[in-house]
Amino acid sequence: MFPKESVVNLSDLARHLDLEEKEFLELAEIFLEATASDLAKLESALSAGATKEVLEAAHSIKGAAGSLGFEDTYRLAKRIEMNARQRVLEGTLGDASSIRQKLAMIDKALKENQAGSLGNGTG
Repeated sequence: MFPKESVVNLSDLARHLDLEEKEFLELAEIFLEATASDLAKLESALSAGATKEVLEAAHSIKGAAGSLGFEDTYRLAKRIEMNARQRVLEGTLGDASSIRQKLAMIDKALKENQAGSLGNGTG
C-alpha cells in the first residue's frame, strides 16, 4: 500500500515504486500537466452534464494517480467514475474540486523539492 497522500512524501512514493527520486519527480510533473488538462475536461463535462466525457476524464485521472501512488486523488476519481457509470453526476463537482486541491498539494511538494526539500510537502 502507498503512503497516505494527505502528506505528500515524494521520496517515499519514489521508493515504493522502486524508482530513483529524479525519475519519479519527472513522472509527477508529467502527471500534473496531464491531469490538469483532464480535470479541466472533467469540470467542463460536469457543467454540461456530459456523462460519457465525465467518465472518460475521471478514468484517465484515476489511472494516472493510481500508477504513481496518489491514493486520495485515485479514490476521488474512482468515485466520480463509478457515479458516472451509474449516470449520477450530482455531488461530483465537489469531488472534482477536491482533486484540484490534491493536485495543488502535489505541485507544492514538487516546488519545495526544486527548492531543495525533497518530499516534505503536504498533499
